[in-house]
Amino acid sequence: MGSRFVSPEIVVAGNSWTIGNLEEESDVRRVFESICAHYAFQGFAVIALPSRSVPMLRKLVMMTNWSMEIVRQYDDLGLLKTSPVFEQLRVSTVPFTVDNSSPLAFARIAVQSARGLFARSGFGRMVFIPVHDADGRRSAVAFGGDRPELSQQELNAVTFVAGHAFNRLSEIWSASRRAPGSLSRREIECLRLAAGGKTTVEMARLLSLSEYTVNHYLNRATRKLDSVNRVQTIAKALRAGLIA
Repeated sequence: MGSRFVSPEIVVAGNSWTIGNLEEESDVRRVFESICAHYAFQGFAVIALPSRSVPMLRKLVMMTNWSMEIVRQYDDLGLLKTSPVFEQLRVSTVPFTVDNSSPLAFARIAVQSARGLFARSGFGRMVFIPVHDADGRRSAVAFGGDRPELSQQELNAVTFVAGHAFNRLSEIWSASRRAPGSLSRREIECLRLAAGGKTTVEMARLLSLSEYTVNHYLNRATRKLDSVNRVQTIAKALRAGLIA
């Protein structure tokens, strides 16, 4: 008789979740926010690893509670192309820590203001956890704050929880891509704004999301409504009464 898979339970600061019971993106977001609260991080981000042709961080952030102003300034400084952190994430399978004095963070970045950008934002030290989805696509979960460096025990705990939470997030996104069905609240919000003539940049600002995430919701709505482009998706949503 084969053994039955038991969905792992994760506990952070007295809060307990069974991974399989996380049903929506907002459930996973609460897990990441609990990690931040318990371990004194200022914020988190789930970031897709870019090909070297992608120039903007805002196109890669899939979920975050960072201020999008941080991301905008990062892109204005053109830091993604020369970031040794992302180079490390492309080859690393183990978590690592970067702070403002780390050679990894600034050895190949000529812009001194990068140091000030993260310091002013309360991200003096960052922890990067490499992750990948079931299809092998590489991403990272990042936590940032001004707290002391994590102990090995703390790092192991954060890695365990963040890894399982990311896996569940990937499953939720994958199931949503496969299933037709109704649109999510976020998909409807994005379509409503798109129907009102808002650009992706404007939608991202209004919803406190990244452009990557806005496009993710719009593309998912397009697939769900079996449309060939965004214009047809909006038209179908209007006809179906999904947006007004």
